[in-house]
Amino acid sequence: MHRAYGLCLLWLAACSGAIKSPETIPADSTVPVPAASIAPAPPTLATPEPGRTALIAADWPLGAHVSPVAGEHAMVVTSHQLASEVGVEILRRGGNAVDAAVAVAFALAVVHPVAGNIGGGGFMVLRMHDDSVHALDFRETAPSGATRDMYVDSGGIPTDASLTGHRAAGVPGTVAGMYEAHRRFGRLPWNELLAPAVRLARDGHALDGVRSRQIGREAERLGRFPASRAQFLVDSEAPPPGTRFVQPELARTLQLIADSGPRAFYRGSIAALIVQEMARGGGLITRQDLARYHTKWRAPIAVTYRGYTIYTMPPPSGGGVTLAEILNVMEGYAPPPPFGSALLMHLQTEAMRRAYEDRNAFLGDPDFVHMPLERLLSKAYADTLRAGIDPERATPTPPTAAARSEGTETTHFSIVDAHGNAVACTTTLNNDFGSAVTVTGAGFLLNDEMDDFTSAPGKPNLFGLVQGEANVIAPGKRMLSAMTPAIVLDPAGGLLLVLGSPGGSRISTAVYQVITNVIDQGMPLADAVTAPRLHHQALPDVLHLEPNGFVRGSIDSLEAMGHRVEVWSYKTEVDAIARTAAGWVGVADPRRGGGAAGY
Repeated sequence: MHRAYGLCLLWLAACSGAIKSPETIPADSTVPVPAASIAPAPPTLATPEPGRTALIAADWPLGAHVSPVAGEHAMVVTSHQLASEVGVEILRRGGNAVDAAVAVAFALAVVHPVAGNIGGGGFMVLRMHDDSVHALDFRETAPSGATRDMYVDSGGIPTDASLTGHRAAGVPGTVAGMYEAHRRFGRLPWNELLAPAVRLARDGHALDGVRSRQIGREAERLGRFPASRAQFLVDSEAPPPGTRFVQPELARTLQLIADSGPRAFYRGSIAALIVQEMARGGGLITRQDLARYHTKWRAPIAVTYRGYTIYTMPPPSGGGVTLAEILNVMEGYAPPPPFGSALLMHLQTEAMRRAYEDRNAFLGDPDFVHMPLERLLSKAYADTLRAGIDPERATPTPPTAAARSEGTETTHFSIVDAHGNAVACTTTLNNDFGSAVTVTGAGFLLNDEMDDFTSAPGKPNLFGLVQGEANVIAPGKRMLSAMTPAIVLDPAGGLLLVLGSPGGSRISTAVYQVITNVIDQGMPLADAVTAPRLHHQALPDVLHLEPNGFVRGSIDSLEAMGHRVEVWSYKTEVDAIARTAAGWVGVADPRRGGGAAGY
C-alpha cells in the first residue's frame, strides 16, 4: 500500500467513527501505524477542504462551556469578568485600548491575585490605528546583590529559595510598564484609570469559586508569611466563594500610585515598604534597585505565515522566537493535515521540539547575550529544521537541549477599541501567588521570577525544565520568559486576532495552536480556543496531551511512531479576540475563570 494512501485511510477511519475515544489513555496501548511520506510543499495560503472533520474525542467537555461575546465596536477579554468590565467602562468613557489596558492590569491585581500583578512584570504588544506596532518590555530584573550560584547548595543542587520567600523576588516592572504605555499612547488622565481598581480593593468584591480554590491550593505557602496570611486566609483557610473580599492596604497602595505615578512605587513610600519587607525576610531588593528600574521599548518580532502576519514579543521573551520557529516550520506543510490527525500532531510535535531546543540554547536578555535571531527567524533556517523531521518517527531530543520557563501563574488580556487600536498584554508573578510574600503595609504580592534564571545549568527546575548558560543570573539582568502576546493581521493587513496565554513553557504552543486552528483549520474563534491542546518542550522528551481530547487512534499511532505520550491537565488559558463581519468576538478560555465584555 502506498504510504500516504495508508495514512489517509487512518484519517477516514477516524472521521467515520471507526476509531473510538475512551476516557482514559492506557500507557501500554499501541497499534501499527500506517507509514507516510510527505515532501514539504512551498508555502501557500491554506484553505481548509470542504467537509474536513476535526478529530476531537466525542466526550471532550470544553466546547459546551465556552461563551463567546460579540461587540460591534470594542472588546476586552481577561482572566476575570470584573476586570473585563473595568476595561469596557474605560473604553465607553472615551479611553483607548492602552487606557483600558492600564485599568485592567491594576484591576487584575485586586480580583486575580494568583497572578496579577503590581509586584511582577510582563510584556505588551500594541498595534495602533495608524498601523504602527510596538513592543514594551517591563520584565523584572535581578537585584544588584544577585549572584550566579545563589540558589544552589554546596553540592550544586538547586534549592527552593528561588520559589518561595523574599530572596525569590526580582525588581518589579508592572507599575513602570503601565505608566510608560500610558505616557506614550494613553488619552484619559492616569488617576482615572486606577480608580476602578482602588474601588474594588477598598469596597471589596464577591470572591468567586475559581479564586477561592486558587487561594486554597496555596494556603500553606501563603500562611508562612504574616502579611499574606492576614490578606488571604481566614483561620488558615481560603475564604469561601461569595465572601466579600476587601483589601484596604492594597487600596491605599493603588491610591498612592494613582496620585503620584511610579515615583511612589520606585522612590517613595511604597519603595520604603518593599525595602523593609526585604530586610524582614533576607531579600535582596534595595532602594537603589527600585530607583534604577526602567522599561524598554523593543522592536517586535514579525513573522509571515501563509500570507498572514503575526507580531509578537522579542527577547527577553523566549516565547516570540519559539512561536515564530514553529510557524515557519509548519508553513512548509501545505495544506496541513486535519486537526487531531496523528500526522498533524506528529509534525507539530517535531516543530515544537526543534523550536524549544533553539530557545533553550540561544535565548536570554539581549543586553547580556548575543543571539542569532536573524538566522533563527529565517525561512531558510526553518527549511533545514523541516528537512530533519522524519514523517514516520519521533526524533529523540538530545540530552543537551536545556530549557527553562516560568510557572503557570501568568495572566493575559486582549483589548481592541473602537478606533482599531489593539493591545495584547501578558503579565506574571511566576508561581501561584508569586513568592507568597505580601509586602507588609502595602497589600500586594511579590514575584518569584528569579526562578526563571538558570539556577544550575543542566539541572531540572520545579517544572521539569533544564536550562543553559545564556540565562544565568547576573545583577540587572532580565530573566528569560515564555510569555507570548501576539497580534495577527490578515493577508490584506487588517487586524484579525489578538491573543496570548498564561501557562509557563506551554504558552507559545497554546498561542500557536489557536492561530493555526483559525488559519489552517478554518475554525471560528470559540472552537479554536476550546479545541484540545498538545505540548512538547524538547526536555523532558514527552508529548503532553490534554485529557479526553484526542481520538484513540491518533494517540496509538503517535506512540507507535516513538512518542512518549502523557496526559497533562489544563495549563493554559488563551484569552482572544477575533474580527468578524459584525465587529468583534471575544472568547475567554473555559479552562479557567476568565470573562469577556464588549459593546
